[in-house]
Amino acid sequence: MRIVVHGQQAFGKAVLERLLERGEDVVAVCCAPTKEGKPEDPLVEFAREKGLPVHQPASWKTPEALELMKSFNADICMMAYVLLFVPEEVRDAPTYGTFQYHPSLCPMHRGPSSINWPIAMGSTMTGLSIFWPDDGLDEGPIMLQKTCEIGPDETLGDVYFKKLFPMGVDAMIEGLELVKAGVIIKHDQRLEDGSYESWFGKDAATIDWSKPAQEVYNIIRAANPAPGARATIKDTEVQIYDSALLEGDGTPGEVVSATDEGITMQADGGRILIKRLRPVGGDKQPAGAWYQG
Repeated sequence: MRIVVHGQQAFGKAVLERLLERGEDVVAVCCAPTKEGKPEDPLVEFAREKGLPVHQPASWKTPEALELMKSFNADICMMAYVLLFVPEEVRDAPTYGTFQYHPSLCPMHRGPSSINWPIAMGSTMTGLSIFWPDDGLDEGPIMLQKTCEIGPDETLGDVYFKKLFPMGVDAMIEGLELVKAGVIIKHDQRLEDGSYESWFGKDAATIDWSKPAQEVYNIIRAANPAPGARATIKDTEVQIYDSALLEGDGTPGEVVSATDEGITMQADGGRILIKRLRPVGGDKQPAGAWYQG
């Protein structure tokens, strides 16, 4: 089966690595253009090392892009972490079309920050979807889904790198096997309630210490390692990373203590031990040492 891999970054590279390990016939690799002054995408570097043709069109909405996809004479296109919009006629150019990975249980948490939001909302479960994209935003019939737990202290980094990343690579290969077997399963996700959420950015990651401590802790976990939860401590705006939820009452927003272990901040009905932070514009560092300094 002739395969086009369309993706970027470490996830796209991992999918390509798995396909080559299996001896699959990868006929082309597509990736977003490299931005001036930025390092080459890991997927592009790896594909070139393996002697594979790499294509990086600035847009897939042009006649030239459509002809490019047709020229591959591919059976299937596998989208592994794609941010550029790909129109229907391009997606349908391969014999069996195009399927895609998304790190949430679609139709819930569609959008660019699909891992952050369930953590911030206090969910204990998330997952991934392999689906047939249409022209909507992370919409289309679902091929398969996998679930995983969100531990009470797990961060964005924990959930993605330890769970959704390796599960996702396996699921992409499982999807390919279903296509090869002719078992193309499509469930219409529009029959269920769903949500589209925009970027989990600065506003969403800004801490209000008057909120319940569990909510504050969820935001910090959801923003670690990116974009970093934001708060003002000692009249300095900082980004908060590693932390822990503690018991204790007091006035929300006050610094309860500062030790070598970290800074303990009071929220509503509980406390947050901040272990690592970064003053905006500075470097990540132990929170206690920064405060005492």
